[in-house]
Amino acid sequence: MHQDSPLIDVTYDAYGVAGVVRLTLNRPDAFNALSEALIDALQAQLAAIAKSDARVVVIAAAGRAFCAGHDLKEMRATPSLDYYKALFARCSKMMLAIQTLPQPVIARVQGVATAAGCQLVAMCDLAVAADCARFAVSGINLGLFCSTPAVPLTRNVSRKAAFEMLMTGDFIDAPTALREGLVNRVVPPDELDEAVTALAARICAKPREAVEAGKGLFYRQLEMSVEAAYQLAGQTMACNMMTDPALDGVQAFIDKRGAK
Repeated sequence: MHQDSPLIDVTYDAYGVAGVVRLTLNRPDAFNALSEALIDALQAQLAAIAKSDARVVVIAAAGRAFCAGHDLKEMRATPSLDYYKALFARCSKMMLAIQTLPQPVIARVQGVATAAGCQLVAMCDLAVAADCARFAVSGINLGLFCSTPAVPLTRNVSRKAAFEMLMTGDFIDAPTALREGLVNRVVPPDELDEAVTALAARICAKPREAVEAGKGLFYRQLEMSVEAAYQLAGQTMACNMMTDPALDGVQAFIDKRGAK
């Protein structure tokens, strides 16, 4: 089922997989630049999905580019410190909503992803890219260091690779993005949907409780000391073990093993 919108095309049960919601950025003529309105539209969709029965979210894009970052024309029209602070806070809130969403989020990258567009890819839990996709944090070329994109970039790729991207503004190709850990899969363009579908379906096949608990734990423990991370992980795993899917799954494994 589709829900048309001026800025985002929403597809439920996308790719024929129940529980998959695809959000397609729909500003192809502007290379899907993150205007204020598009940021707000994404925020609203993510908030609605967080309360829904959806299992996996796919963020895709219409046209040749995945996302060219912030809408520079819109930014330049209001040269005010207060405006820029508010804008970047607004965008950061939307990016963080991806990470705090209970459902895993997959970026479907069919083209160029630059600056805040590269940030969007990095903030998604998983990413599948066409082999023609390219990535850059290119604000430095305009005299604007990509400070907010640096946050997820440095949490995805190696420190020196991230620093080189941020300081040079140079593009990396899809195979390099795969090697550096920015994306999970690289496939020919005509196999992109197939690869996204397969990954989404594998996640949908897993118990919802384990997926949601696992995503939350994954990000929280990254910011902790090892000792604190183990404490949180132990508590999370104990609660997870008390769910019916886990108890049933473990019993099924025991019964199968005992039958050998």
